[in-house]
Amino acid sequence: MNRFESLSYLVSHLNVDLQNALDQRLKRYDLDIKLWPVLFSLWQEEGVTQTELSKRCDVANYTMTRLLDQLQQQQLITRQQDLDNRRAFNIYLTNNGKALEQDLIREAERVNEMFLENLTVEEQVEFLTLINKINRFSDENPPKV
Repeated sequence: MNRFESLSYLVSHLNVDLQNALDQRLKRYDLDIKLWPVLFSLWQEEGVTQTELSKRCDVANYTMTRLLDQLQQQQLITRQQDLDNRRAFNIYLTNNGKALEQDLIREAERVNEMFLENLTVEEQVEFLTLINKINRFSDENPPKV
């Protein structure tokens, strides 16, 4: 097998390039790529616990604590004690965190466009469908280009 037949090599290479491209755009907002999955997840659904957020972002709980500390210091999130479990905190976006959503989603869309531009629209849809299938994500929300 050569590197162009290795799924792990190809995905890793693409991941590094994608993260670097998005990271450059996030720096304009005084953010970095490590915070992107947390914000993106909270824009989808806020009020989740830190543990749930860790699972959704595929990071260890102690790593999530540091990321949330950084977001709280930047006044983009708040932590509110869970009414049912005093040891758990639910995470909410502040108005500042919510205000970033449209701009940052557009930045991510620009990165997507840049990386997918060599594919036809049909190939883009197929590529995203296949990536979701490999990741075993539900096909409830088919890819849009």
